Amino acid sequence: MSTAALSFDSCANLFYLLADRKNLAIESRGNRKDMHQFAIIKDIVIILLVSVPIIYLFRKLHLPSIVGFLIAGTIIGPYGFRLISEIEQVEVMAEIGVILLLFDIGLEVSFNKVYRIKKLFFSAGGLQVGLTILIASLIFIAAGIEINKSIYFGMLVSLSSTAIVLKLISDRNETDSPHGKIVLATLIFQDFIIVPMFIFLPMIASAGNLSIGVIAFQLAKAVFAVLFIILASRFLMPKIIYILADMRIREAFTIGIILLLLGTAYLTYISGLSFALGAFIAGLILSESDYSHQIVSDILPLKDAFNSIFFVSIGLLLNLEFVIEYPLLLLAITFGILILKSTIIVIIVKMLKFPLRVAILTGISIAQIGEFSFILAQAGIQFDLIAEEFYNAFIAASIFTMTLTPFLLKLAPSIAMRISRMEPEEKEKKEPGLEGHVIIAGFGLNGRNLARVLKETGIKYIVIELNPDTVIEQKKKGENIIFGDITKREILKKVNVHKAKIIVFAISDPVFTRIALGLAKDLNPKIYAIVRTRFTNDIDDLMKRGADEVIPEEFETSLQIFSKVLEKFHIPLNVIMKQVALLRGESYNFLIRDTKDVSAFVHLDEILAAGLTDTYYISEGNEHCGKTIKDLNLRANTDATIIAIVRGDKSITNPSGKEKIQPKDTLVITGSHMAVDKAFDYLNSKE
Repeated sequence: MSTAALSFDSCANLFYLLADRKNLAIESRGNRKDMHQFAIIKDIVIILLVSVPIIYLFRKLHLPSIVGFLIAGTIIGPYGFRLISEIEQVEVMAEIGVILLLFDIGLEVSFNKVYRIKKLFFSAGGLQVGLTILIASLIFIAAGIEINKSIYFGMLVSLSSTAIVLKLISDRNETDSPHGKIVLATLIFQDFIIVPMFIFLPMIASAGNLSIGVIAFQLAKAVFAVLFIILASRFLMPKIIYILADMRIREAFTIGIILLLLGTAYLTYISGLSFALGAFIAGLILSESDYSHQIVSDILPLKDAFNSIFFVSIGLLLNLEFVIEYPLLLLAITFGILILKSTIIVIIVKMLKFPLRVAILTGISIAQIGEFSFILAQAGIQFDLIAEEFYNAFIAASIFTMTLTPFLLKLAPSIAMRISRMEPEEKEKKEPGLEGHVIIAGFGLNGRNLARVLKETGIKYIVIELNPDTVIEQKKKGENIIFGDITKREILKKVNVHKAKIIVFAISDPVFTRIALGLAKDLNPKIYAIVRTRFTNDIDDLMKRGADEVIPEEFETSLQIFSKVLEKFHIPLNVIMKQVALLRGESYNFLIRDTKDVSAFVHLDEILAAGLTDTYYISEGNEHCGKTIKDLNLRANTDATIIAIVRGDKSITNPSGKEKIQPKDTLVITGSHMAVDKAFDYLNSKE
């Protein structure tokens, strides 16, 4: 064999060897890639598989599903059963969840909503965040932590859970209650304050290494970037939204919204800020759009899915080994945060001159750590503001405070009542000249409308209101209103409850409505108590507690709807009113219970089968003016008959065919329901 041949054979063997190795390498990389993709899909499948039963179970328990996601993440995570061991694979999905969460919150808060609650927004919200950061920072500094990190920890502690608290308050029908309004204002302020917190984060991280000039420059740069994005978005987004809506293609509209959301988020990211901040700005801008409701309906399914991944991913971070190793420390931190935040809120609400009961309810409601704190904590890791041991402690304490919140809110009314009894009450000073009067509890929309009617009819009344600003404002207008807590015996004595004829509970606070109702009936068993409630489930309990009449908003709406429907079918008004009176007289039992016994009802089918008489007014623009009854030929066209014409003060019975129809005539028409319907349609039609 020649040298050339040997050389060729060697090169060929080497080539085949390299080719085999390359193929093996490619195959290996392909397998790793497939495994990696499979792992991501597997993790998402596990999270969604866990999410479905959690949503169902926690809905049955009347608890926020977010708490269940946190617990589930802990169980299936790397420190639990290790169903998901590498949380990095879920982080991108969780980041999308954060973006959608902040976008949704931006849509919800809106500039208009802030304007409506501007006083509480700045007073309660501003003081809560400011004082919490200040006091928490001083505590951390005293514990030997650096000043910049202490301020950062104070920021983490100051934020509460918008998602959990608003869900709980809404389910309890306390959104419009005094403490509900303060909670809403404070949470919205926290949502807004996250913007400057993100801006300040890099400066806090490098505060010791930067001069005042550099810090000022970076701050100005960040503020300019945010303002530029807001102004650009405010100018461009409405035009883009209009173009998308004008296409009238649902897919284009949804994809366009996602593009605007992620595009704004990416703009803030390349400006040195966070994706989440851009999503929040996009939500705020689009909240002012006429298409905001459609945007919410399109994005909501995506938000719910990705949010479950976000909160499960937070649960994945809980280091159970750390919890087992330092249980007492974590319990101390958890209850320390709850006590610190609730105490600060109680002081602030009392400073705003609300009763102690309202202050305690507000304090307990927003004492937990919020979802924004997790986002801020993850951002702090990038700037080395939080060490691993502090991060583990923060995650554990945060999850504990969020998990405890639903249970604390259930106990809140009894805690508030017990503590508020210790508060010294005003000495009894009765309002002079009040006898046989009406007591109105609450001066919201229903209370205002009732007061207006009573004033016009000359009936004496007095209003009890918890909001000090409302009391001051209405007193200037001459309203007979006092500041006070309706659940206090001395307040009821002050408004002469023992001589009052009626008490109307127009407040949005079911728990304390029950307490005040029992107290009023105890002081004056003969007083007629009218109670407004949102849900029909409360009717029986309120009646047992002494309510003479309960007005549930759910069924009053139902009565209005069916009354309007019956009117359109020309059911006589007295029959409709009889149906309404029957349902109200039976405390809505016919609507509450799924009963087949309709013997108490007037048989509407018999009324519909029989004939009826109705009236039709001829307006000046009616096309049939000037026609004779013969020309109108109503009977031939509709089977209905004109039996009389009311013209001014005169009534023309059995009009002849030559009688002309004139403007402002009222035609009296008789026939079957179908015939009368046709007659009305015929008279409304144009030639």
